[in-house]
Amino acid sequence: MVRDITLGQYMPGKSLVHKMDARAKILLLLAIIVFIFVAANYLALMLITLASMLVVLVTRISFRLYLKSMKVILVVVLFTGILNLFYGSGQVYWEWQFIQITEGGVNNAIFVTIRIATLVLISSVLTFTTSPTDLTDGIERLLSPLKLFHVKVHELAMMMTIALRFIPVLLEETDKIMNAQKARGADMESGSIIRRVKALVPVLIPLFVSSFRRANDLAMAMECRCYNGGKGRTRMKILHFTKADLVALGFFLVVFAGVIMCNIYFPATVR
Repeated sequence: MVRDITLGQYMPGKSLVHKMDARAKILLLLAIIVFIFVAANYLALMLITLASMLVVLVTRISFRLYLKSMKVILVVVLFTGILNLFYGSGQVYWEWQFIQITEGGVNNAIFVTIRIATLVLISSVLTFTTSPTDLTDGIERLLSPLKLFHVKVHELAMMMTIALRFIPVLLEETDKIMNAQKARGADMESGSIIRRVKALVPVLIPLFVSSFRRANDLAMAMECRCYNGGKGRTRMKILHFTKADLVALGFFLVVFAGVIMCNIYFPATVR
C-alpha cells in the first residue's frame, strides 16, 4: 500500500501540459476544483469530469499511476459515498427502522464519489507534470502580492514544495523500515487493532529519526550553498506564459461556461 502512493512525484515528459506555465496550471487547478463543486447535475458534473480525463490523456502519463493515486483514498471515497446514501429525500428504495435509502441519497452518494475521484485525478496532474522548482516559482509568483503585508512568500513557497517533495521519499523510507521489521519477525498484519498499532511503534521511531536526519542534511546543504531566502535571489529559468497556456485557458473557459449553462437550464440533481 505504501509504495502505491504517488502523491508528490514528478514524471518528466514533453506533453502540452508539461510545457504549460506552473502559474497557469495552479490557477486552472483551483478553478477546476471550484467548478467540480459548482456542478449541480449529472450533465455538468460529467462535463467537468470528461474535461479532466482529457487532460490526463494529454499528459501522456500511464493511467496506472493515476489509479495508484486513487487507490490510496479508495476507502475514504467508499465511506463517504456510503454515508451519503442515508442523506436525501424522494422515493424510498430501502428502509429499516429509522434508516432509509432514498433517491436523493443515491444521487448524493454518486455525486460525492465522482467529485472526490475527479478532484484527486486532476490534482495528480499538477504534481505529475510540474517539477518541484517550477512549482516553487509558480507558488511564489502567485503569492507575491502578499509581500506588501511583509509575508515571507519565498520561504512559504519553499516549505510547501519541500513538504510535497518529501512525501514519496518518506513513504519509500517507511516501506523499507516495514520490510526490515517483517524480516526480523515483526507481525503487523494480524491481531486486534490495538496490537497492530503497537506493532507500528518499531516503524515510527526509526522513521522519525530518519526524517530528522534528512531535515538536518537538507538544512546543512542549503547553508553550505549560502541560501538566505528570497532576498536578491535570481532564477535560472524564468516563467513565461506560452501558447499552451492560452489553449488550456480557452478550453476550460468553454468547459466552465458549459457547466454554468447546465446548471441554469437543467434541474439540480443533488438535494
